[in-house]
Amino acid sequence: MKLIRTLGLAAFTALATVGSGITHAQQQFVTVLTGGTSGVYYPLGVALSKVYGDALPSARVSVQSTKASAENLNLLQAGRGEVAFALGDSVSAAWNGVEEAGFKSKLDKLRGLAGIYNNYIQIVAAADSGIRSLADLKGKRVSVGAARSGTELNARAIFKGAGMSYEDLAKVEYLPFGESVELIKNRQLDATLQSAGLGVASIRDLANALNITVIPVPAEVVASIGDTAYQPSVIPANTYQGQAEDVPTVAIRNILVTHAEVPDEVVYAKTKSMFENLDQLVSAHAAARGIQAEGAADNLPLPLHPGAERYYREAGLLN
Repeated sequence: MKLIRTLGLAAFTALATVGSGITHAQQQFVTVLTGGTSGVYYPLGVALSKVYGDALPSARVSVQSTKASAENLNLLQAGRGEVAFALGDSVSAAWNGVEEAGFKSKLDKLRGLAGIYNNYIQIVAAADSGIRSLADLKGKRVSVGAARSGTELNARAIFKGAGMSYEDLAKVEYLPFGESVELIKNRQLDATLQSAGLGVASIRDLANALNITVIPVPAEVVASIGDTAYQPSVIPANTYQGQAEDVPTVAIRNILVTHAEVPDEVVYAKTKSMFENLDQLVSAHAAARGIQAEGAADNLPLPLHPGAERYYREAGLLN
């Protein structure tokens, strides 16, 4: 009997060893780090978690609402999440350890999964505030996003490009999108700067509640920022109720990031399943229309995770 048990155990051990890659992948915890619930990261993260759940049926998949880019990247470095949404300039700052951006040292465990859709700087004020330009924000009460979030880092860059700083404002609020909008509705805030996909729920809510003005960010201001992560773009007419014309602004690429300790087969499954189920992401938010496999691995400010690299090579998207 002892011999039979020994042989049985040996056979089980051998089988487990052969299948260890699959078993390891299936037993993963997958936490998707997003942003505030009124932004774009959160609904896309919820949709992505469902896609991951189907691709890794035995994994424990969850979604976490956070302060977005900077917090997400620090959480990944600490192993407290497996995939995160972040703005490209924040990812670059994290990889290079830019302290003023919220990274005390180089976050060397970070790895790229995919470049996804663009964020657009959307500066919105109540129409009756008299704010029509960046210069008109001087002496006004403005929300710039959670402190050291990707949005807030974008705000610093935009004001710098316009020859301004927070000192030019009457009051600076460091608030999430939804709270910023509520304060504008209550006349406790004059304007909000939000870095998000087009059609973000918070600004749609504001535009449905009162007449708004979308403030332009001219191309010369974008050029003055001096960072290639910032590109001139446009918020198309009718993106929001009452916005009758195109508005020039800035676009910044979003990146899905993971970390080096997530197994290759798990990251491969996550990358493949996302691109094979983009319709589910588009159903969650229209910003996902900007996600495509072609070019997703190009010009990232950090190394690709080997699991993601395997997917792109199999798809013929890397040499």
